[in-house]
Amino acid sequence: MGQTIAEKIFTKKAGRTIVPGEIIEIEPDVAMSHDNTADISNTFYNIGVNKVAKPDIHVIVLDHCSPPANEKYAENHKTVREFVEKQGIENFYDVNRGICHQVLIEEGFITPGAVVVGSDSHTTHYGALGAFGAGIGRSEMAVVFATGKLWLRCPESIKMTINGKFQPGITTKDLTLHIIGTIKADGALYKCVEFHGDALKDMSFDSRMVFSNMSVEMGAKAGIVPADEKTDEYLKERARRKYEAVLPDADAEYETEMTFDINELTPQVACPHTVDNVKPVSEIEGTKINMAFLGTCCNARLEDMHVAAEMIRGKKIAKGVRFQVTPASQQVYLDAVKDGTIATLIDAGAYVTNSNCGPCLGAHMGVPAPEEVIISTANRNFKGRMGSKKSFVYLASPASVTAAAIAGEIIDFRKI
Repeated sequence: MGQTIAEKIFTKKAGRTIVPGEIIEIEPDVAMSHDNTADISNTFYNIGVNKVAKPDIHVIVLDHCSPPANEKYAENHKTVREFVEKQGIENFYDVNRGICHQVLIEEGFITPGAVVVGSDSHTTHYGALGAFGAGIGRSEMAVVFATGKLWLRCPESIKMTINGKFQPGITTKDLTLHIIGTIKADGALYKCVEFHGDALKDMSFDSRMVFSNMSVEMGAKAGIVPADEKTDEYLKERARRKYEAVLPDADAEYETEMTFDINELTPQVACPHTVDNVKPVSEIEGTKINMAFLGTCCNARLEDMHVAAEMIRGKKIAKGVRFQVTPASQQVYLDAVKDGTIATLIDAGAYVTNSNCGPCLGAHMGVPAPEEVIISTANRNFKGRMGSKKSFVYLASPASVTAAAIAGEIIDFRKI
């Protein structure tokens, strides 16, 4: 019997054939943490060790409240800076670089077949490059600091085949929301979701990240897009290690196989207060908004900025609406400045912040007031997620978010 991608990656790490359900000790290729490294370092020292086992596998990015919004966050950042200096962790990115998941991919740390663990639930993001990316807890990351290893269970796999062709303007965000709305938030609980199908060939490299990023919102431990020519092209000048793509065997056995036809897919929106409360935009058109937010690790790359700029060029945002744009990284920000995208957005009335996670988790930079309605390109819309338990957050694609900013209400972007 053949193997899935996850089974092959685990087998290679173990040096013997691994089947779903087995728990093995793994040495990750990359271990990512961010602002919460301050808390992890305390647990690390409490374990009784003083030296990080493998400093070279760790990448730390200050991004969740960057720059710090208050003294508490500033102390947190100071603790992290002191920790990386003491432990000789060279792969450290301060508040001036961007959101961790975007930064690690831009900097070439993620390669096909790698095992990447991160003290952040959206570490599944790295599956866009054919890696096994999984979120772990802070105490688990402390153990990785101490030993360079951790225990992982090889997950069962779900194969999702995407067929057809998107209608103009419809994107992987619409499809991913549709999938989550179909199988619900626990539909892939601790599974590895593999995304396949001819439709993926037409999708840009950047857009594939939405699949892997939001696979955790359907409960998955990992979400993998098999590496191909587009992956190789992206990594050609970036990859920090040699790699070989890990692809599933033709006779691989999956726990479940699902097929999605995208030919007739329409704009999708996740309504408050769960990501799986998904509806076609036609069912909620006319919902007034106070804020539109284009940002986060999910949808704030250059192609997303381009979508917004093309739609809003020559127009103005609606009176009384705030349109916040937070690029995924400073590199994305710089590229958008150079090609005129930022100027177009600002001319229309948008405002642009530095690259960070603050608005998404409600730390700072865009916290809504009670009863306000926000439409966002983020990956979560739970109560309090953006900082107010009494606000209402809708999730949608960059096109839908920009259209709402222009119209002042949720609308099918094809009408703009």
